[in-house]
Amino acid sequence: QVHLVESGGGLVQAGGSLRLSCAASGGTFTRYGMGWFRQAPGKERELVTAISSDGITYYVDSVKGRFTISRDNAKNTLYLQMNSLKPEDTAVYYCAGRTGPIGRYEYWGQGTQVTVSS
Repeated sequence: QVHLVESGGGLVQAGGSLRLSCAASGGTFTRYGMGWFRQAPGKERELVTAISSDGITYYVDSVKGRFTISRDNAKNTLYLQMNSLKPEDTAVYYCAGRTGPIGRYEYWGQGTQVTVSS
């Protein structure tokens, strides 16, 4: 069973930066496609960014140029560097992993709160 644990969330002012981490255990991390999702109050969960097992990345338009996803396979860890944060980035951020088709994530972390004040 794959276990994902996020960390690094917090409160930051608009324009600031945060780096989220997601530590994976219980599986073969190098085989997984990984993603960061977020869910704001009253809104549906959305995929923010993803990285395939071979390093191909995807970003939703609203975070392009501000967020960077990366993975350290030696450490079984996924990262999300978030710069130029905006109040609309406020949400619970979840990391997720998949071994199957794009879009079908099987493993989820518990989430970490990111709050951006204006």
